[in-house]
Amino acid sequence: MRKAAFLVLNFVGILVLLSGLLFFLQGTGIFPYPKSSFMINETIWIVRGAILFVLGLVILWIGRRYLK
Repeated sequence: MRKAAFLVLNFVGILVLLSGLLFFLQGTGIFPYPKSSFMINETIWIVRGAILFVLGLVILWIGRRYLK
């Protein structure tokens, strides 16, 4: 059971971290794909992406710290 929780937290943490990175890069305009996305060059998506990125790091830290 502990191993399954460890794997789930790692999977979710990586997914949240990568989503945050994508939101951040689209918000800054560094990754403008697709070209007509409502997220490109929008400050709110930079903030949301940074929050998700940090949340992903926290989830990974919890999974590694407490379930290993």
